[in-house]
Amino acid sequence: MAFLETSVVIYLRELMYPEGFKFPLAPIHPDLALTELIREAATLVMLIMIGVLASKRFAEGFAWFLYSFAVWDIFYYVFLKVMIGWPESFLTWDILFLIPATWTGPVLTPLLVSIMMIYFAIILLNFIDKGMTISIRPVEWSGLLGGSLVLIVAFTADYSTYILREFNFWEIFTMPDKDYLFDYAVKYIPEKFPWFIFSSGYAIVLTTIIYIWRRVKKGNQITDMKLR
Repeated sequence: MAFLETSVVIYLRELMYPEGFKFPLAPIHPDLALTELIREAATLVMLIMIGVLASKRFAEGFAWFLYSFAVWDIFYYVFLKVMIGWPESFLTWDILFLIPATWTGPVLTPLLVSIMMIYFAIILLNFIDKGMTISIRPVEWSGLLGGSLVLIVAFTADYSTYILREFNFWEIFTMPDKDYLFDYAVKYIPEKFPWFIFSSGYAIVLTTIIYIWRRVKKGNQITDMKLR
C-alpha cells in the first residue's frame, strides 16, 4: 500500500511538477482534486478493513489499524526517498492529507505520530497476546481523541489561517464562485508550523498511552496475585 501511494504521487508530481515539487501548488483540475479526495478516503477504508479482518475484538482490530496506518505512512516517505530523492530533509514541508481540510507540515511530524501509533499498537497487541482483557475507559478515550484533535489543529492551522485571511467560514461554503476560492487556495505557501500546538497534542496522546499501559499492567499483576 505504501509503494502504491508513492507511485501515484510520483506520477502526479511528474505531470504537475516536472521541475520538482514545491509550493505554491500547481493549478489542479477540479475532477482531479475530487479524485484525490476519494482516493484518500478509499485508502482509509482499506486500512480500517485490515483491522476489521484481523480480529473480531475491537482492541485488537484497532491496534492492527494503528500499526498498518503508521507503517504505511513511514514507508510512503521511505519509497519516495529511494525513488526520487525526496524529501530533502525531515523539515521539508509536505501536503499530508486533504480530509476534511488540507493538512500541511514538515515531514518529521507525521513520522513522529506514526512512531507513537506503532508504540501504542505494540502495547495493545502485547497485552492481548498474553491473554489480557483490554478496555479503554471513557477518560482515556477523551485523552486519545482530545490529543488527536489538537494534532489535527496543528496540521491544519497554517493553511486555515491562509484561507481565512481572504474568506470567512461562511463564505467558504456559500460563495457561488468556487473557482476564485480554488485559485486562491493553490497559491498557498507554508509559513510557520505551530510546534507548540503539535507538541501539546503529542504529549496528551503519549501521556494517555502510557497511563493505559500502566493501568492494564497493574491490573494484570493484581489479578495474578489473586489467582496465586
